[in-house]
Amino acid sequence: MSSNDGRSRHRAQAISNAITKLQSDHYGRGPESVRTVVGYDHIICFLENSFIQVERTLIEGGETGAVREARLAFQRAMETRFVTTVEEISGRKVRAFLSQVSLDPDISVEVFVLERDDTEQAPAGVA
Repeated sequence: MSSNDGRSRHRAQAISNAITKLQSDHYGRGPESVRTVVGYDHIICFLENSFIQVERTLIEGGETGAVREARLAFQRAMETRFVTTVEEISGRKVRAFLSQVSLDPDISVEVFVLERDDTEQAPAGVA
């Protein structure tokens, strides 16, 4: 493993831990698992099994729109915290933050598009 791979893995774990803590602190419960992928110009977090009991009850009752809207509102309210956290850990500026939630299965995705780093050459296959 190169030292760059080690740094990426360390950053990915630190971001996963920080996103879990933010979710737990501000939503009352964190996801059961978070996997973060650090790419050349992006960071993607996959959060699984994060619905709280009231959300599960609403989903079972067919109130999926209410759950989706509440989750997306939460992500909008948390955007600055998420972006600041990722910028601090990655050392890169975030250009855009995108968030999406799937109800079945219970998976959310947080996408952070990073400013280009002109000092680093793009990996093979990236234009």
